Amino acid sequence: MPKTKTYAQPPLEFLPPKFNPLVLRLSQTFMPLWMAWKTPIADIQIEQGDRIIELFQQFQASKIRFLLAFRHPNPNDPIALSQVFWRRIPALAKSQGVSLQDPVHFHFIYDRGIPLWAGNFVTWLFPQLGGSSILRGTIDRPGLKSARHLFVNGRFPIAAAPEGATNGHNQLISPLEPGIAQMAFWCVEDLHKLQRPETVLIVPLGVQYSYVKDNWKALESLLTEMETDCGLSTSNHEPVFEHLYPRLINLGNYLLNLMENLYRQFYHQNIPQSSDQQDLPERLHSLLDIALKVSESYFGIQPIGDLTSRCRRLEQAGWEYIYRENLKSPEDLSAVDLGLANRLAEEASLRMWHMRLVESFVAVTGEYIKQNPSFDRFADTVIIIWTAIARLKGVNPNKTPNLGKQLVKTRVGEPIAVSPRWASYRSSRRQAIADLTQDLQIALEELIV
Repeated sequence: MPKTKTYAQPPLEFLPPKFNPLVLRLSQTFMPLWMAWKTPIADIQIEQGDRIIELFQQFQASKIRFLLAFRHPNPNDPIALSQVFWRRIPALAKSQGVSLQDPVHFHFIYDRGIPLWAGNFVTWLFPQLGGSSILRGTIDRPGLKSARHLFVNGRFPIAAAPEGATNGHNQLISPLEPGIAQMAFWCVEDLHKLQRPETVLIVPLGVQYSYVKDNWKALESLLTEMETDCGLSTSNHEPVFEHLYPRLINLGNYLLNLMENLYRQFYHQNIPQSSDQQDLPERLHSLLDIALKVSESYFGIQPIGDLTSRCRRLEQAGWEYIYRENLKSPEDLSAVDLGLANRLAEEASLRMWHMRLVESFVAVTGEYIKQNPSFDRFADTVIIIWTAIARLKGVNPNKTPNLGKQLVKTRVGEPIAVSPRWASYRSSRRQAIADLTQDLQIALEELIV
């Protein structure tokens, strides 16, 4: 469980973009050093980079506005993408004799919750790099207004992750949120009002990590560590897939039994007794549903929508208990009122713990490894389970174990023209947004290899 107490605080403020060219220059200089020091990234590649060069030429000639919709499998994605666009693309353009205006950069939309765990430096840095915050799970009017303005009038193109959050899978894409499609149609609408001729595009960008070496020994050591944390016996067989996979299934069944018993005994949930032979994906989905219902019951929220959207609503509900409107002027509160606010904030944080646990598994299908029993997929799954165990132990789940050096491959997809869909949007907004979101989903899935 969390070891630090959560106190009631003033409401979360929108963090507007405050682009600073000097901060960008310093970041461009020091980011490679930071990447080498803090990440396992050994190399970054870009495929179809010519498309980005051409898009920037058209953008800088005021012919198009475009949004880069990138896959978001890993917390290191911003670092990897910074090197793609700050270094790889300018170098490629120069080698082709193409002159791009400096800098090659993007405004970007980021979750307002990131600075809460990333710290004060990131809170300051992201706006200085042209980022604009958004609150998930609610109608964030300042955030939406800023994103809409940047798309139409920003100095740079805009970038956002249509999945909304990392899912820990390099070869599986979560269902996309409709916000990207809505922003694109807003951009078309605003350009029409301004009588500007630019075409609006969404550009899919695949991001995929793979290990330079299949380090089954390191994977076996991490699996042994998790088995020890759970009080399970370990084996000394050769660290190969055939020996490790049954151990992973055994660990998964143990955790399912443990959590089912927890919610059955302490949260009074009606969970039928299960056996290890029952369908693991079905048991997992049922458990995640129950975990969310425990939190939803406390906050008075109806369990509507998929797991991801329910997580977002719970996150916002918890923040409303912690980041309070009436604490804009805390001096107006009595000591008792402030004490009660702190109690509510602490309890809300504990109730959100169930939702954080679900977040770790929301994209897990139970079939990911069986469909392609590779080291990369095995590693993805083991790290997701490690993150869940870290949450159960009450240690920092963001300090992901290092299983070896990684190669990052980025692939630029065929741009999706949004402007020609304007008539469809005016006829049926909901259907046009759904169709565009589905087309983007397919485009991103086709970029997986």
